[in-house]
Amino acid sequence: MTQPLFSLADLAGSRFPLLEYAPDATVIVDAEGAMRLVNSQAEQLFGYYREELLGHPVEMLIPSRYRALHVHQRNGYVADPHVRPMRVAVELFGLRKDGAEFPVDISLSPILTREGMFVASAIRDVTERKAIERRLVELNAELERASHAKDQFLASMSHELRTPLNAILGFTGTLLMKLPGPLTKEQDRQLQIVQSSATHLLSLINDALDLAKIESGKRNLNFEPVSIAEVIAEVTAAQASLALEKGLEFSSSVDGVPETIVTDRRSLTQILLNLTSNALKYTERGSVRIDAKSIGSEILIDVSDTGIGIRPQDLARLFKAFEQLDPTTTRRYEGTGLGLYLSRSMALLLGGTLAVASEHGVGSTFTLTLPVSGG
Repeated sequence: MTQPLFSLADLAGSRFPLLEYAPDATVIVDAEGAMRLVNSQAEQLFGYYREELLGHPVEMLIPSRYRALHVHQRNGYVADPHVRPMRVAVELFGLRKDGAEFPVDISLSPILTREGMFVASAIRDVTERKAIERRLVELNAELERASHAKDQFLASMSHELRTPLNAILGFTGTLLMKLPGPLTKEQDRQLQIVQSSATHLLSLINDALDLAKIESGKRNLNFEPVSIAEVIAEVTAAQASLALEKGLEFSSSVDGVPETIVTDRRSLTQILLNLTSNALKYTERGSVRIDAKSIGSEILIDVSDTGIGIRPQDLARLFKAFEQLDPTTTRRYEGTGLGLYLSRSMALLLGGTLAVASEHGVGSTFTLTLPVSGG
């Protein structure tokens, strides 16, 4: 066996100056736990002169309630010496000369000298780090409470706002149908503005509530067998009047898809309504189409238009929340910038994806891909 090249005295002398100038407090103990060497950082950390420490049990640097356990652990370490790095997850405490306790991290390393085996402990005061960790826990709790309050506020306000808005829409629709009596041309025009504005406001409220539910993980999904053909037919019927009003061709096709797939019907319907609404809004002439087809174990639903298209530099921002590709206050097309973000988020919740291919000035195709068996 190779004889150790240095002694304990060498560690204390000028031959090993790194020990004295190490960034952490260093305490070297023998097999019985008596402190044999300490550096100046240990003096500063614990408040002792080194003469007060040398020869005394290392347990004097530990709170009394931990000393018996430490003796047992120290004996176990001497029987099986190995390098032990600082353990962030273990709660350890040091004891200063004035009786103050403080949290520490400690690493252990066996040192073989000509006099035998010793144990070197590097000790670091982590009071500041622990304070930061506690503050982070407190901040997380505050954020959780704020998030909960926000969810409650949105849920409450959405209900309070929806109720009068639905009344406004209902009575406006009744008036526009001329059920109470005839309207003048100007009254008809003004009521259409009221109806359009109320519908837009209701859409904003719904988007805000959906955003809160998705980001808090509280959107309830009901996976069940759903007919793709039925959902597409419903969406087409719901948007037909807008297409007719703008003089656009609006059609759909379902080619070889399974009779049903397992998914959340409400989310699927909302995604397709968002996509077709965008397609109709940004298309002034030509057509909008919904095409569904089956490829392997996936369903692909394309929503295509011959609208204004998207510039290549804008594609990266397209699915971000509150992004408007035309952020000016005089932009032609109104919206919250939430529709596509919510659609992609819901697609992910369904176990699918939402992608886009577009050519500026020619049109766009949004492709929703869903698994046949659900998310």
